[in-house]
Formats: sequence, structure tokens, C-alpha cells
Amino acid sequence: MILALTLAASISHAVDATVKPLMAKNSIPGMAVGVVAGGKPFFFYYGLASKQTGQPISARTLFELGSISKTFTATLASYAGQRGFISLSDKVEKYLPALRGTQFGGATLLNLGTHTAGVLPLQVPDGVDNDDQLVAYLKGFRSPKTPGTVRVYNNVSIGTLGLIVAKSMHEDFASLMDRRLFPELGLEHTYIDVPPAKMADYAEGYRTNGTPVRMTPGELWPEAYGVRTTAPDLTRFLRIQMGAIEVDPLVARAISATHTGYFRAGPMTQDLIWEQYPWPVALSALLEGTDMIEDVVPVRRLNPPLSPQPDVWLNKTGSTNGFAAYVAFVPSKHMGIVLLANKSYPLNERVKAAFDILSKL
Repeated sequence: MILALTLAASISHAVDATVKPLMAKNSIPGMAVGVVAGGKPFFFYYGLASKQTGQPISARTLFELGSISKTFTATLASYAGQRGFISLSDKVEKYLPALRGTQFGGATLLNLGTHTAGVLPLQVPDGVDNDDQLVAYLKGFRSPKTPGTVRVYNNVSIGTLGLIVAKSMHEDFASLMDRRLFPELGLEHTYIDVPPAKMADYAEGYRTNGTPVRMTPGELWPEAYGVRTTAPDLTRFLRIQMGAIEVDPLVARAISATHTGYFRAGPMTQDLIWEQYPWPVALSALLEGTDMIEDVVPVRRLNPPLSPQPDVWLNKTGSTNGFAAYVAFVPSKHMGIVLLANKSYPLNERVKAAFDILSKL
């Protein structure tokens, strides 16, 4: 009991010392932090979910995850693979016949899930508002680099993977997430489509100029950046990643498979969406990898792929116009962190904050 109290106090001090100055520097209205230490979760809540109403951040507060949503899409794709609906080695054109013979159609589903499908734009282009328009755009897409040669971070490829998975499983993507995957993971307050009864818990997001904003749906938004969740639910997701919580064996295998390393890109190994670094890791390596988000980075295919490793730092950032998020965990140390904020702030500051907190444990 004394050790548990000492650990809780130590974590609380470390989180306070980092998060309070971070919020002040970036004028962040509210933050929720989940820390996993020794496989156990600890939670900390700061500030306001809404400046207008004065509602405080709490365990019930829903945050937009932005691109951390991609890790759930990757999990669903891995689950579909475990059940035989898809294979990551399949080409896109197998599932989207209109793309047969095109450059994008020749990319594999693995390319879609590892940002190696070509030099794609970060966002779905303006004027592409539905699946038919997306397919028409991809049909004419030409990349100066062939699939599997470079890593270019983007929403288009992972979004298309989610689209293909839903098509192969004969169900709407949002329904697959809300009615199948999230319940399988025991996530009771995680949504693509937020129920009306939960809207009161949905934090107000804030632009850099302080005006309120929430996510605007668009083509591929559920697949690429559409998840809303709480700090306890996202921390549970991290604990499942580390094997601290048992789930259905098929789901557990699917999650483990997302930690497989497929490409070497700069200082990182690109897994199925997750970004992997050898542990122990230097902060400089994490920042270098984070800064690659807008770069065209040459990759080296790992053959055979790197099986899931315990001594690694796995992480993912996520942003929308009004929210900022970061998650990281080290399986062998049974430690991890969730940072959720209702205002966007620089990626490197999130990484520094998480590294600082975990380094103090």
C-alpha cells in the first residue's frame, strides 16, 4: 500500500511539473492525462472542457483523437486479416476493381497501412466528397515514387484501407467500429458517431486563436481521424497493447500484429500505423521521427518483417483543428502515457512532455 501511494504521488508530481507549464505556455483550456506505470493506470485532469460553460475536464470528457484514430483502423484491418477477409499482401485493385491497372491499384494493403503507397497529399483533395469521387481521383493519381520506396504520411492511404476493410466485411466502417471493435476492446465511451446522450461530455475544441471548433466530417474522416474518446478508454487501449488486459484471443493477435515492423524510415521502424523506436530511445530520435510528418522519406523494406518487440517505444500523434493528442508506450516496462488536450499545440512539445514524464518514473 505504501509503495502504491508513493508511486501515485511520484507520478502526480511528475505530471503536474510538466503539464501545468505546458498548458500555460500554449494557452490550453483543458487536458486529460493517463499514465500507465507497472501496468496500472493513473489519471489526471486539468482545466476546462468548455470556456463558455465552465465545465471541467473529467473522466467522462470526450476528446477528438485526430490521427491516433488510425491505430484503430489498423487494428480493424489486422482483425479482418486474422478472419480471412483481407490479406495485407493483396493489391488495392483486388478490392477496388475500377483501379485495375493503375499505379495506386498496384499498391498493396500493407502500403496503405504503412504510408508507403506513394507521394500522396496529406489530406483528401478539395472536391473529393464521396467514395466515387475518391476512386476517380485515385484512378488518375500519379506518384513520382513507386509504392514501397518512400514513406509519406497522409490520410488518403489509411482512409482507403479502412474503406476496403469495411467493403470486405460487408458493413459500414463506423458501424464496425462502434458496434464491433470498440465493444470487443471494452471501450464504453469511444465513438465514431457520438450518441446524442453523450454530446454533453464532448469537449469544445479551440483553434490557436482561441475560437471554438469541432471536427467537420469529410471523405474518409471516420477511417483517418474520426474517433472521439476519453482518457480512461484510450489508456485502456494502451494497456491492451501491452497485454495488461485480456481480450478475445483473435483480437489480441490482431493487436499484436499491428506492432510488426515493415519498413525502416529514418530513425524509426514503421509498423502498421504505429511508429517504433528501439528502447532505450533518445529524445532527439523521437523528435526527428516526429518532424518527418511532412517529408518524403526513403524506406528500406524489412524482409522478413520485424516481429513484435518488447523493448521498443511505440507512439502516435493526433491532431484536429481544435484538439491535440499523443500516446506512447514501452511494452517491456509496462509503462505508457496518454496526453489529450482541447487545443492544438506543436507535435514536438507533446513528445517532449511525454518523454519528460515517463523518464521521471
